[in-house]
Parts: sequence; structure tokens; C-alpha cells
Amino acid sequence: MTVKTEAPAAAPAAVPRPPTAPNPKRRSWTGLWFVLPFAAFYALFLVYPTFLGLFYSFTDKSLTGRPASWVGLDNWAEALGDERAWDALWNTAVFTLYSTPPLVVLAIVLALLVNRARRIGWFLRMAFFAPFVVPVSVVTMIWIWIYQPTGGLLNHYLQLLGLQDPAAPTIWLQGETTAMWSVVITTVWWTLGFNFLLYLAALQTIDPNVYEAASIDGAGWWRQTAHLTLPLLKRTTGLVVVLQLIASLRIFDQMYLMTAGGPNRATEVAIHYIYIAGFEGYRIGYASALSYVLFVLILVVSIVQFRLFSRKEA
Repeated sequence: MTVKTEAPAAAPAAVPRPPTAPNPKRRSWTGLWFVLPFAAFYALFLVYPTFLGLFYSFTDKSLTGRPASWVGLDNWAEALGDERAWDALWNTAVFTLYSTPPLVVLAIVLALLVNRARRIGWFLRMAFFAPFVVPVSVVTMIWIWIYQPTGGLLNHYLQLLGLQDPAAPTIWLQGETTAMWSVVITTVWWTLGFNFLLYLAALQTIDPNVYEAASIDGAGWWRQTAHLTLPLLKRTTGLVVVLQLIASLRIFDQMYLMTAGGPNRATEVAIHYIYIAGFEGYRIGYASALSYVLFVLILVVSIVQFRLFSRKEA
């Protein structure tokens, strides 16, 4: 008798396993190597000097090389009672009050004009932003020549227009009433381009359909600007105002190079006085205390501005 045997069934094909998903809890330290160089420089040149300056503000640290001793709050008390320091803070506030409004308003106006100028927009963008990239030393040299009493460009054209007596030219940088305004005009010409670019970038992010719908409803350019553009630029305006206030409160370079704090300390600002206390008076501890008083002032102004603009948006 013949016995039939069945062939063994074929083994099922191996099913490929899906790739193992990465464990989200697993941390990779590779990215830290890319951050490490920046973090090291940041800690060495910003974090460390910041805390070192705070420590020095409680000592009588001096550039003369003598050992520093702990004085507690003496430097802070002296700074709060220093009449010259308050005068320098007042000059800083005056400069901020004079320079901030034109740097905001003119930036908006120029951005609106350039945004509509299609053919020569590239040239206007370059022309308005170009002064911002010029070094401060070059800027001050140009404007010191413009403000020269005799031979200066400004007095020359004022005399041609009959607005000034050639026998009595205006002394712009040596007059107590004109020196501050002269530095303000220089600063506006020099730094306006940065705020202008911020506003121009914000304008170009607005949806054109918004203006198209407004024009269909009969709104002209002025009404569109007042009721659409300016409200949509509110966040940018808040940013520009805060940045401009901080920059104006930190004014030093052009003031030092153009007037050196004169005449009669009419343009001596806070950082200039800190420089005098630290590097001319050799009192690093006292200069550190003055620096932190200015830092607290800038911090308070910045927080107040952020709160104001946040409240308006809410």
C-alpha cells in the first residue's frame, strides 16, 4: 500500500519590522557644541562683567591699583545725592525727549512714501538707510564741518537765504541753547534709517486685500492710512519706541565727539559722566554705582513702555 505524504507548508515570509521611532525623552547633547562658543563669549564679555560691575559698586575700586575695600551702599548713596549726576540724567532725558518723536514720526512718513514709490523705491531705501551704516566718527566729522561758524555749510546757506547776519554767524556746537539741538539733528539723520526699515518691513507684510476692500468701500489713501495702516503698525510702533528710548538714554558717542559735554556741561549726559568718574577720576566703584542707577532707570522705562503698549492692544 502506498502512503501519500503531504509536502510541508512553506514558511511564511518574514514581515519587515517598522523602523523604531526615536525616543522623544532621549536627549542629544550634540547641539550644545554649536552653542558653546557663543555661550562662552557671552558669559565672558557680558555676564561676568555685569556681575563684576555690581560687585565693584559696593567697593572703592580704583584705577590707581590700590587694594579695593568694601564700602557697602556708600557709592549708591553718593550717586543718588550727586547734583552733577542728576544734571547729566536731566540732559539725557532732554535729549531723549527731543530725539525720540522725530525718529518715530519721520520713520513712519518715509516708510509710507517709499512703500508707494515703486520705480525708485530701491534708491530711496538705500538713500535713507545708508547713513546708519556709517561709523559714528565719520558722521560726527561731517556734521562738525557742517556746523562750523565760518565756512560751515549750514551757516553758508542760512546767509544766502537772508536768515542770518554774516557778521554774526551762529555758533552751533558752542552755544548752550543750540548744542543739544545740533546733536539731536545729527542723531536723527544718522539713525533714522533703522526705524525706517522696521516700518517698511511691517508695511510690506500687510495684506493688499485689506486696502482693496477699503478702496471698494470708498476710502481714500488718507482714510486708509489713518484707520488701517497706523492701527496695523501698532506693534511695530511699540517696538520702535522702546528701542529708541533705550538707545537715546544710552547716548554717548556723538555727544562726546561733537561737544565733549560742553558748553558749561550743557550736553554732559549720563554715560559721559560715568566715563569721567571712572576713567578720569579713577573711581571704578563709584562709576559702577552710577552705571547701575542708569541701568535701573532704563529698565523701568522699558517695562512701563511695554505695559502701556500691551494695555492698548488688549
